[in-house]
Amino acid sequence: MFRPLVIVLGLLAMSVSASARVVAFPASFKTQTIKTNGTSLHVRVGGKGPAVVLLHGFGDTGDMWAPAAIALMKDHTVIVPDLRGMGLSAHPDDGYTKKNQAVDIAGVMDALKIDKADLVTHDIGNMVGYALAAQYPKRITKWVVIDAPLPGIGDWDKIKQSPLLWHFNFRGPDMERLVAGRERIYLDRFYNELSADPKKIDEATRAHYAKLYARPHAMHDAFEQFKAFDQDAIDNQAMLSTGGKLPMPVLAAGAEKSAGTSQADILRFVASNVTGAIVPASGHWIMEENPDATVKLITDFLAK
Repeated sequence: MFRPLVIVLGLLAMSVSASARVVAFPASFKTQTIKTNGTSLHVRVGGKGPAVVLLHGFGDTGDMWAPAAIALMKDHTVIVPDLRGMGLSAHPDDGYTKKNQAVDIAGVMDALKIDKADLVTHDIGNMVGYALAAQYPKRITKWVVIDAPLPGIGDWDKIKQSPLLWHFNFRGPDMERLVAGRERIYLDRFYNELSADPKKIDEATRAHYAKLYARPHAMHDAFEQFKAFDQDAIDNQAMLSTGGKLPMPVLAAGAEKSAGTSQADILRFVASNVTGAIVPASGHWIMEENPDATVKLITDFLAK
């Protein structure tokens, strides 16, 4: 069974470092707003060579991928969107199924005249990534999928019953009122409880994302990502049934103190060519907790 970010609850009480660790994208990266699938996404593009698309999850934005982008830009065109309703992307009222968000990303590729790309994903980005690869298998050449399950796949019904995942059903007007103005408190829960060492997610990082998630409609739209999971499960099962297993090489990396080897177990339900890996000394927040090891796993796999 997937061990969904099982970290000792006592870590909640630990303090965080005040050192600044938010990494900026290189100045050569260009940001643009790309209209796609009835919305607009904030997208960072830089580097040269074969394309790679990096998709973030909840608690982060595309900003999380800056260290990976710096390494990949030497021999890749790196494309880093903020997902629908998150970061600096637009905040539409609907469209938060991962199958639909995959169409968003395909539209970004179209706008940039990218026919094929490698794919790197984390958290909710995994779910969008699977829907992208399943709907457009000829457009995704390799996929690195990191530390999160897929709705409707494998032990999903057991996974979502974990007390640590109560936030899957935390939404609605009253919950939004509770969180409004307290976004930092809400996000701290995830950074503290789902990390191996909360000190690795420093004050600057926490403040950076709290500001982004305090933007109008941002937390509402984040809740919509979770609300869509039931439909995502139905969609995923249908895509697997009709399309079969994914053909492209997949690296399924679980964090040592989170998904672990079960990440690869899950991906073997949906892909025929899966290599497992572990991000050592890390909980769920792999780019904050151990970016060097994460980047090495990504670059080594994509270089094969």
